[in-house]
This record gives sequence, structure tokens and C-alpha cells, in this order.
Amino acid sequence: MGEAFTFASRVGFGASGIGTLYRDVPEAVARDTLATAYDAGIRYFDTAPLYGHGLSELRLGQFLRTVPRDGITVSTKVGRYLVPPRGSPVDYGLWASPLRLKPVFDYSYDGTMRALEQSASRLGFPDFDVVYIHDVDRYTHGPDGFERHFDEAMAGCYRALDELRRSGEVKAIGVGVNESDIATRFVEAGRFDVVMIAGRYSLIDRSAEKDLFPAAKKAGTGIVAAGVFNSGILAKGPGAEGATYDYGAPPSDVTRRAEAIAGICAQYDVPLQAAAVQFPLRSPLVRAAVLGMSRPERVAQNLEWSRLPIPEAMWQAIDAAL
Repeated sequence: MGEAFTFASRVGFGASGIGTLYRDVPEAVARDTLATAYDAGIRYFDTAPLYGHGLSELRLGQFLRTVPRDGITVSTKVGRYLVPPRGSPVDYGLWASPLRLKPVFDYSYDGTMRALEQSASRLGFPDFDVVYIHDVDRYTHGPDGFERHFDEAMAGCYRALDELRRSGEVKAIGVGVNESDIATRFVEAGRFDVVMIAGRYSLIDRSAEKDLFPAAKKAGTGIVAAGVFNSGILAKGPGAEGATYDYGAPPSDVTRRAEAIAGICAQYDVPLQAAAVQFPLRSPLVRAAVLGMSRPERVAQNLEWSRLPIPEAMWQAIDAAL
């Protein structure tokens, strides 16, 4: 395998927020957030059909069609396509104000092509930079369902994406999951350019170092770090009310680890959030870190954290504490 895919910026814009993850985001605010990110130099934008049930792709495409396409990296995901509910119930989950469409899991070859046709219509692009196979993991499908979907994804999604990569319609293909052992399994089963791993390579969870990183290094596969705040505990701080870890109450050992790291950051007068943003980017295997942003002021804050000078001694102290 050749050199890993290079992203147009190392800090990526995670577009789940403009798909109304957790809270409604008015159209004008979404547009201003994207414009702020672009004007500040962010050139990697990541989305998915799931995000706002198509709303994220729609909004992202509307904005990106107003700026030069060259020099921008755009990634989306496959594994779901969207259909009108036609009277059937729809679980809108964490999305506050999504499009009224129903996601359908489909990791087959035809389902992959259908998903990409829909994404192309929403984004307004005939081709893609990166396409990830999305959510083939135990968290989404359970232990038994995962095995079935893994086999389906390799026979369907992977075959379709590999064909599109060879034809030049997709520049890079990858997998986006929350569990590092599953990401490792994909890397060992096919030829993937990149892996997006959420929450498993962060200040308080480095589990991806044990399995995914050695496999990715051997295969020449790049890593994209997502979930760098572990859903909230590193953004709000371990003592904050409502702080979550992987969308739930933090286990006591995680809280203790976060408190220890926060204490070290305080000694060096470095915000915990800045350390969380910069930590994954210190690895030569990590090609980009994707940060969720849904307000213009959050863009500025994330970029400030990403650029803040952090002494090497602080990283050494954190390593020693863990």
C-alpha cells in the first residue's frame, strides 16, 4: 500500500452539529458556522447521511458549492440510505430537528451505491474525497448483529468502494467506528486508506494504541481521530455537572483519570480542552482530528485550542501519570 491519504487540513470540521445533534441549529447559524470555519482555514469537512437524517449533507453541500472545490477534503459515509417513512415509525434519536426521513441500514453493494447517489444529490458533488463504512460495530448492532454486518460490509460496501477508488470516483476509502479492535479487523481484512476512530485515542482512552495503531502502521493506513472530548468529559471538565463519557455517566476510573490530567494541565496553565484537541495530532499516524462544531464561536475556540503552545514537559507529566 502506498502513502496514506493526505487531508487538506489537520483540523477537520465535524458536521454532525449542523445536523442538529442534541439541539436545533437554525439555517443561518449553520451557514455562518461553516463560513467561519472556511475563512479560518479549515479545509476538511466530514459528514454522513445519518447526521440530521440528511440535513448535515444538505447544509454542507449548499455551503461548499459557494467556494472553490479544489483544496477541500470532503468525507461522507455509507451503510445507511434514507427513505420517506410512509407511516412507519422513525427513531430520531439524538437529532433535535432532522429531516423527516428514515435511515435504513444496508451494507450491501447495491445499498452502498444507493447511499452514495443520495449523498451526491445532497452535497451536489459528482465524486468524493473519502468515503467511510459507518457504524459496523457492537455498539450499533450488538455482538451477534455485528458479525453479520461485518461480513456484509466487506462483501458489499468494501467491494463497491474499492471499485470506485480504482475508477477514480473516490480518492480514499475507510471505516468509521467506535471500537478499536473492530477497526483493526477491517484494516487487516482489506486495503483501507484511512480509519476514523471515535473516542479510542484521546487523553483518557488510548486503547487504539494497542491494536489499531500497529495494524495501521503495518498497512500504511492513516488515522483520523474523532470524539477527542469523549463526548463531553474533556470539554466540560470531569467535575462539571452533566459531564458525560461516551454519551453516558463516566465510570469512576475514567473520572479519576480525567481529574489527574486536568490537574496536570492546570499546573502548566493549559486548558484541558487544548490538551484534548492536540493530543491525537501528536502521533505521526494521525492525519487529522475531526471536531464537532455548530456555532461560529465554537470554531474560533477549537482553533485557538489547537494552536496554543503546550510544553513538552506537560505531555511527559501526563504520560507518567497514566
